[in-house]
Amino acid sequence: MKRLLGYFLQGLLYTLPIAATVYVVVEAIVLIDGIIPIKVPGLGILILIAGITLIGFIGGALISSGMLRLEKVLDRIPLIKIIYTSVKDLLSAFVGKKKRFTKPVLVKMEGNVERLGFVTQEDLTDIGIPTSKIGVYIPFSYAVTGNLIIVPKENVTPIDANSADIMKFIISGGVTELEDNDEETH
Repeated sequence: MKRLLGYFLQGLLYTLPIAATVYVVVEAIVLIDGIIPIKVPGLGILILIAGITLIGFIGGALISSGMLRLEKVLDRIPLIKIIYTSVKDLLSAFVGKKKRFTKPVLVKMEGNVERLGFVTQEDLTDIGIPTSKIGVYIPFSYAVTGNLIIVPKENVTPIDANSADIMKFIISGGVTELEDNDEETH
C-alpha cells in the first residue's frame, strides 16, 4: 500500500505542474480570445495581438506627439491620472525602455532576516526622504504583488544575478532552480 501511495504521489509530482500550467494558459487564452467576440476560436486573440502590434508600430512611427497630447489631457483628470500613470509606470517597469526591476538586491531586515528585492529608486529627496535611504520593491511569493520599502543604503547588498531569475526565484517561493550566472546578469 505504501508503494502504491508513493507511486501516486510521484505521479502527482509529474502531472500536477504540467496540468496546472496547461490549465492557466488555456484559461488565459480563452479569456483574452473572448475580448473580441468572434465565433472562430483563436481568431480573437490573433486580432488582438495584431492590433496591439500595429498600434505599437504606428505609435512608434507616427502618433508619438498625439499620445503626448492625450497624456497631458489624462494628467488633468484627477482619478484618471492616478490610474493611467500607475498602470503605465508598472508596465514600463517590466517592458520598454524604462525597465525598473534590473537591480536585484539582498535587503537586511530586523534581526538576521534578509529579503530579496529590486532597487526602484535611489534618490527619494523629491518626496523629502534623505539621500541615505533608497526605495526597494519586495515581491511576494506566489503572487504578482509586493511592497515598496524604504531602507538605509547600508542595508542593501547588490546581487550579481539575472533579474528575471531572481524574480522567478522570489515568486516561486525559492523553489525554482536558478540558472548559471554565465548569462547576462542585468
